Amino acid sequence: MKMIVGLGNPGAAYAGNRHNAGFMMTDRVAEIFGAGGEKKQGKALVRAASAGGGRILLVKPQAYMNRSGDPLWELLQYYKEAEDFIVVHDDLDLPLGRLRFKSGGGTGGHRGLGAITARLGSDQYDRLKIGIGRPPEKMPVDAYVLQDFSADERLVLNEALEKGAEGIRCWLTEGCLTAMNRYNAADAVRTEKDK
Repeated sequence: MKMIVGLGNPGAAYAGNRHNAGFMMTDRVAEIFGAGGEKKQGKALVRAASAGGGRILLVKPQAYMNRSGDPLWELLQYYKEAEDFIVVHDDLDLPLGRLRFKSGGGTGGHRGLGAITARLGSDQYDRLKIGIGRPPEKMPVDAYVLQDFSADERLVLNEALEKGAEGIRCWLTEGCLTAMNRYNAADAVRTEKDK
């Protein structure tokens, strides 16, 4: 079994935030893969599906971003067969809509990744980064990531979610290296400036 773990903050007030791009990707993948209904398991919402020749679990931790490690740890202890997982999260250092698969490495200051790395005691896990761009000058990062995507940004994001779901399918069947080679190209998703 493989797990796709989208990061975000729980609750309706945060649903449209830039920081919840990971939740949005998980929901889109669930739709495409025909996942079953969402259910609460421990400190996470989970949906099961079949894809890539095996069972997958789509996970949205229900702790705040900086405590994302505990829900994931609990699921990994419960599902011993979940050998592979990928963490999907927003990334300030990528332009809006740009995708980047990565295997292992630092957190780049992302609090969700920091919590997971600290709880697991390892940074050797796969990630899919979804670019949200940098905040306007003088806007604090915390305020920016907790803002909803604008209508124009959602158009770009929706295209990224479609491409990201394709990339997740590639990750499931062919692994992270192939997904990196295929989806990390600058033109994998057009940014608003490219249109």
